[in-house]
Amino acid sequence: MSDPAGSTGAQLILDILADEGVDIVFGYPGGAIMPLYDKLYGHSIRHILTRHEQAASFAAGGYARATGRVGVCFATSGPGATNLITGLLDAQMDSVPVVAITGQVRTPLMGTDAFQEADVTSIAGPATKRAILIRDVADIEQTLRAAFRLARGPRPGSVLVDVPQDVLKAPCAPFDPAKAVRPTAAHSSRADGDALDQTIDLILNAKRPIAIVGGGARIAGATHLFREFCAMLDIPHTATINGLGCAAPGDPRFLGMVGMHGWKAANLAVNDADVILAFGMRFDDRVTGKPDRFARGATIVHADVDESEFGKVIAPAVKLRGDLRYTLAQLVQRLAELPSRPSFAEWADRAKSFGPPPPADRTPDDTLSATMVLDRFFDRVCDDAIVSTDVGQHQMWAAQRHRATHPRNFLTSAGLGAMGFGLPAAIGAQFAFPGRPVAAIVGDGGFQMSFAELATVARYELPVKILLIDNRRLGMVRQWQELFYERRYSATDLSDNPDFVAIAKAYGIGGELVEDATSLDAAMERFLASDGPAILHCACYPSENVWPLIPAGTSVAEMIEERPMDEAPGTPQMVRS
Repeated sequence: MSDPAGSTGAQLILDILADEGVDIVFGYPGGAIMPLYDKLYGHSIRHILTRHEQAASFAAGGYARATGRVGVCFATSGPGATNLITGLLDAQMDSVPVVAITGQVRTPLMGTDAFQEADVTSIAGPATKRAILIRDVADIEQTLRAAFRLARGPRPGSVLVDVPQDVLKAPCAPFDPAKAVRPTAAHSSRADGDALDQTIDLILNAKRPIAIVGGGARIAGATHLFREFCAMLDIPHTATINGLGCAAPGDPRFLGMVGMHGWKAANLAVNDADVILAFGMRFDDRVTGKPDRFARGATIVHADVDESEFGKVIAPAVKLRGDLRYTLAQLVQRLAELPSRPSFAEWADRAKSFGPPPPADRTPDDTLSATMVLDRFFDRVCDDAIVSTDVGQHQMWAAQRHRATHPRNFLTSAGLGAMGFGLPAAIGAQFAFPGRPVAAIVGDGGFQMSFAELATVARYELPVKILLIDNRRLGMVRQWQELFYERRYSATDLSDNPDFVAIAKAYGIGGELVEDATSLDAAMERFLASDGPAILHCACYPSENVWPLIPAGTSVAEMIEERPMDEAPGTPQMVRS
C-alpha cells in the first residue's frame, strides 16, 4: 500500500482513503492532479475512468446511495473540478455522502489566473457541506479525516477537498496505521422524552393519522422500524420520492408516493389527516405545494436529525430532533408498552379508497405507451434489482409504479433533478454490487447528456441494463407547455434523435428497438435475460402525460387528473377535493 521510499502528499492521501475503507474511486485525470494519479498506479484502491467528470461525481453518488458508504471522486483543477459541481450538489440536496478530491495549481500560482486555475472552494462552497483547501502537507490527514466525518453525517452530504500540485508532491512521513488518528463518529442527538410523550398522546387521540416517510429513514437505517411502527397501528402511510422503498412490500396501508405527481389517495389522505407523522423528510415544495394550504386541519409531528429543517417550510407542533432510528425505536417501544393501542385499519381502508393508482395516459392504439413499457418492466424485473432513473416524465412514471423492496434499491436525483444522472448512478451501483442486477431507466434527453459513459460500461464489462424511454421530446417541459403555456412548444422537440441502438453497438453493447406494443413483451424478455450490458430503445408516443399533477404553487384542491380522450389538449380536467 504505502511506499516509504517515495512518500508524498499524494501517497498519504491514498493511504488515508484506504484506511477510511475506500476501495474504489471514480475520476478523470489532468495536469494538477497528476501526482495523485501517479501514486494510484499499483495502489490497492481501484480507479474507474469515467468519460466526464460530472459522471464521476454522479457515479460516486450512485455508489453511496446504494451502499450507504462514502462515494469518492477525483478531478483535476479548473474545468475538471467545476465539472464535478452538479454531482456534488445533487449529493448534498439528497443527503448522500460523497467526498471529492481535486487538484489545484501550485501554491505560488494561485490567484494569478494560471492555466486551469479556478477558485473551486469558493465555487463549491454553496454546493457542499464544506469545501476545503489544503495548503500544507502536514494538514492532509486531519483535513481528510474531517471531510469523511462531515460527509457521513449525522446528516450526510458532499465535501470537496482541493489540493495544490506542490502539496501533492511534497515529501512527508509515510502513513503509519498504528499512529493514525481516526475521529469518532459525530454524535447523533436523541429526541427528548417530552416530545416523544406528546407524539404518543397525539396518536392516541387521533382519528385520521398518517405517516410520511422520507430519505432520512434510509440514511438512518430505520426502514425496518418504520415498517414495524406502521404495522403496530395499521396506520396509512405514504412516502416522498426519497422515501420510496421504506414501506413493507405489499403493505395494503401504503398509499404510494405523495406530492406533485403522487398518488391521488396519498395526497387526499394527507390533506384530510388530523395528525401527520413526518419521519426524515424536509417538506419539499414538490410535496407541500403552497405551504399555507398544506394539510390545514392536521397537527404535525416532524422527526429529523437536522434541526434546521424544523419550520423551514411547515411549522410542526412537535419536534422530534435526533437520530431517526432511535426516535422510531422509542415510539415502537412506548406503543408496545401500552395496555391497549389504537388501530387505524378502518381509516387506512377509507384512505385507500380516495383514489386508484396513477393512470396510464391513453395513447392511440397503434403507438407504444411509455407507461406500458414501465409496467411491463416492473412486472418482470427481480425484487433485488437496483433501479436508477434519469430526470423527467419517465422518472415520475417510474416513481409512481416501482415497488422497491428497500430504499437503497431506487436511485434518483430528487432534490436537484439533474438530467444525466441515471446512467452514471447505475454504473456506481453496479461497481458497489457486481453480482446484482442493475438497470438505468433513462429518457432521450437525459441519456444524451451522459451516454458517453457507455464507454465506461463497455470497458469494465458492466451488465447494466438501460431502458430508454424515447418520446422524442423533452417530455416534462413539453407537458407543462401543453397545460400552462397554451401549447407553445418552445425548444422541446427532439424529433432528430439519433439511432441509439447503433450508438450502443458502436461501443460493443447490444440493443434492440421497439416501436409497437405487439413486440414489447418478447423484446423485454430478451432484454432482461441478456448477458452483459444491453439497451432497450422504446420509441414511445410523444404526447403522453404524467397524471395526476398538482401544479406548482397550488394545493391538492387543484389536482389535475387524467384528461378524457375526447378533450382537446391544453384544457385539462380539474378535480377538486
